[in-house]
This record gives sequence, structure tokens and C-alpha cells, in this order.
Amino acid sequence: MTGVFSYDLAAQMDAACEVLRNGGVVAFPTDTVYGLGADIFNEKAVEKVFAIKHRSPALALPVLVCSTLQMNRVAATVSGLAHLLMKHFWPGGLTIVMPKASAVPDNVTAGGDTIAVRMPHHDVPLTLMDKLGSPLIGTSANVSGNPSPLTFEDVETQFGRHIDFIIRSNTCHSGIESTIVDITSGVPVIIRHGIVPDDAIQNVLSHL
Repeated sequence: MTGVFSYDLAAQMDAACEVLRNGGVVAFPTDTVYGLGADIFNEKAVEKVFAIKHRSPALALPVLVCSTLQMNRVAATVSGLAHLLMKHFWPGGLTIVMPKASAVPDNVTAGGDTIAVRMPHHDVPLTLMDKLGSPLIGTSANVSGNPSPLTFEDVETQFGRHIDFIIRSNTCHSGIESTIVDITSGVPVIIRHGIVPDDAIQNVLSHL
């Protein structure tokens, strides 16, 4: 792993951000599980995420944002339905599938025209994105098919030294992956059950 190791979180954050700026891949805690991140606008960095995870390039990668500004950089349109779900569940454990902005590299979305976006409720990824000035890939930090990790030790066990930097801060809050809802058809469809209960989403939608 590159960068100067320190258990001081602020120092780790600075080192991680430098790695990301240079096209590296960083593992970090989130409010769900440990995540694996790279600058989504750096196609070579995105390719490294696929390689590290042994993930098929035919499977799109989810994206994290820290602000409305970043949201507008990754989504072509943000509908009223999207704003409603964001108001109730962001920051938090809901991933929303929306139309992809043209500036997002095709390898992020496996050539598709939609993108899965979430704003996490965790200071580490939010601060990283703010410092970097860019959204991040936000996939779970596991080898595809393996359990999603909850600690940096789990990440190290799965990847060894194949990741450029691991933020060592075991502060994942839930240990449960995000719920994913696809709103691209105009009719919300829950495509993965996760930390946000289905009935909580249905309750919000019932007020439309």
C-alpha cells in the first residue's frame, strides 16, 4: 500500500485523498459496510476497481456523492421522485438508480444509461469526496462473491496489498448493505433489499 501509514484519522484522510487524486483505489468505512473507492471520472482508476474485486466489467458500479452539486454531475436528470426519496433517506442507506449524465465514463455503468447513486451517512467518505472534489465509486470492499467486510482487518484479509490505501477506522455503522430502488421508469422498483426497510420507502411513496 502506498502513502504514509498513520492511525491518526486526519492524516489517513489526507493520504487517501492524495492516492485518489493520483488514480489509486482506497478502502474506507461507510455507514453500511467497508467500501472500495476511486475517482469515477478517472477511467483507469475505475478499471483498477474491477480488477481488484475480480468483478465482471458487465456489472455496473455504484457511486457515492457528498452534495447536490456532485449529484448533478452524475445524474442526467433528478426527478421530483428522486428529490422526495433523497429528502427522506439521504444521507443514509438508500441507493437510487437514475439516468446517467453523459460525463460519467461508460465503464462505471457497464455501458448502460443509468447510474446507482447514494449519499452515505458517514463522515469519512463524505470528507474524502469533499476534499477530492469528485464523487467516488462506492462498491463494497470485497472480492466478488465474498462477504462484504465490516473492518479494515477483513479488507486486508481479502485483498492483501492489492489496494493502494486502506483507511483504518472500524466505524461501519450497520453492517448491512444499502437498499437499491430503481426510479428510471417513473415507477419505483426495489431491486435490492437492504438497510432501509421496504415499508419505509412505501410509506414515503404513499404520500405522492
